[in-house]
Amino acid sequence: MDLLPHFHREVRAFEAVARRVSEAGGAPPVPSCPGWSVSDLVVHLGSVHRGVTHIVRDRLPGPPDASGPAFAAGLPEDTADWPRPEHAPNRGPLPQSLADWFAQGASALEELFRTRAPEEPAWTWSREQTTGFWLRVQTIEAAVHRWDAENALGTARPVDAALAADAVDHSFEVMVPWSRARSAAPPGSGERYRFRRTDGAGVWTVGFDGDDVRVGDGTGGHAACDVEVSGTASDLMLFLWGRVPAGRLTVQGDRKLLERYAVLVPPV
Repeated sequence: MDLLPHFHREVRAFEAVARRVSEAGGAPPVPSCPGWSVSDLVVHLGSVHRGVTHIVRDRLPGPPDASGPAFAAGLPEDTADWPRPEHAPNRGPLPQSLADWFAQGASALEELFRTRAPEEPAWTWSREQTTGFWLRVQTIEAAVHRWDAENALGTARPVDAALAADAVDHSFEVMVPWSRARSAAPPGSGERYRFRRTDGAGVWTVGFDGDDVRVGDGTGGHAACDVEVSGTASDLMLFLWGRVPAGRLTVQGDRKLLERYAVLVPPV
């Protein structure tokens, strides 16, 4: 899948929310990101973009220094009215200069992705050490935070179905083992989950046995499972990222195990 058009669409939609909030006055809270306002979300995603740009452009051998000069790129001379992370949630007006700074960083990262081959080596926090990994991760993160920002205004639109299905793959391939490792999640007790897409082809099964996580494509859908969750690709993705409740989905089997899923795979 060509991810660049998805990245472009999602960051521009996010920017549109930032500018809408800037014109409205105060920044509303983000229900799906407790303790943050839309302003805080803009600072977060804009900083992430600059960090990834620094990693890929400068071929860093390890994680970037968040206090380094690369993160100050494009900063206006006066940032006195900008939200401060230590004061979150920042509910005051979202400065236009902050929206401009976000747009500049998103454009710079998009252009970098256009000029670098996906297989080009790049440090990442995962086993896959490529620029393509960053493109995939940043496209998904942009989609999730675009949904967060729109949801704060009560206008959240679903994630594109093809991108959402890829994000479900990414969740099981990358995020589940990473989340469990970083948070010392408890061992599984044989729990079996099935996730079924209703707006296209896609069935995923995941089982937790001790520290082992086994993921399958669910072909045929006949393997035993404790609970099956069905929904659109967008709703499945947003559920796995802790954005929508199970009530948005069709659930068959042991509903209590869905609460257990967030314990086995702590939200990032």
